[in-house]
Amino acid sequence: MPVTPIEISGLTKRYGEVVALDGVDLTVERGEAFGFLGPNGAGKSTTIHALLGIVDPTAGTAKLFGHDVTKNAKRVRERVGVVSEGSTLYDRLTAREHLALTARMKGSERDPAQLLKLVGLSDAADRPVGEFSKGMIQRLSLAIALVGEPDLLILDEPTSGLDPNGIELFRNIVRRRVSNGTTVFFSSHVLSEVEAICDRVGVMRDGALTTVETVTGLRKTQPANASIGFELSRDGATVDGPERIVNDVDGARSVAIEGQRVTVDVASKAAKIEVLRRMLELEWVVDVDIHTASLQSVFQDISTADSNEAIAEASR
Repeated sequence: MPVTPIEISGLTKRYGEVVALDGVDLTVERGEAFGFLGPNGAGKSTTIHALLGIVDPTAGTAKLFGHDVTKNAKRVRERVGVVSEGSTLYDRLTAREHLALTARMKGSERDPAQLLKLVGLSDAADRPVGEFSKGMIQRLSLAIALVGEPDLLILDEPTSGLDPNGIELFRNIVRRRVSNGTTVFFSSHVLSEVEAICDRVGVMRDGALTTVETVTGLRKTQPANASIGFELSRDGATVDGPERIVNDVDGARSVAIEGQRVTVDVASKAAKIEVLRRMLELEWVVDVDIHTASLQSVFQDISTADSNEAIAEASR
């Protein structure tokens, strides 16, 4: 029977009176790409540090492949690859030397040249890392994380500093790993990347895991059902109609006018149909596009709702 890659139970971490983690429970299965979201200070980094054995929990357990990381950190790390925004590398060592050193530590015989080619650093293989840009360091960090064919990748802001080509390369590499059975735990503020890669997402707030859901399921739980874009034949600000027409539609959440484009966010199918009907009666509408709510908008809805609830609770 396969062992669960990540199993967190009642994970709690206190620093004096400050509760950084408050009874977090989470299971991530083999071959799953799990997105880990939350505003700054929500507890994401503390959770990752607990998974890596960097911090000891006050209560609860964090297990990787069935092993408590506080007792078997060395054993589980051999099966884990890590990329973090603040990766510590050695300025005087070359990219090739970093990979060779990691390979020796993990007992891997894979040629560093293969991984350097994979992440697009073949031409910089023998340059000292001190000369690297931030994006190059992130590429090298990904290559280092892939040494030894890890069963689990823990990625903390892995695309920070990458240009669009680097982000696309990263996305393709991670997707390929997931399709081959690697488990991915992906924490990032770039929600479009999380959305493109992950099966499920969890949302942290104030040290608690408030939501765990598939990306599709998460969209359904929030009012941001769809975003409708209308292209006009003239500047929207000069048109008497869009705001007035949709303001009294139940479920029309917002209207944004930018030049010749009007965007309306709606919270239901009925609102979508009614907004379309009213707007298409305008002679200036020349094109329409409809998109389901992005993970970014859904996350903003969740964060706003949680924040409003906290404010209401504090005022009682």
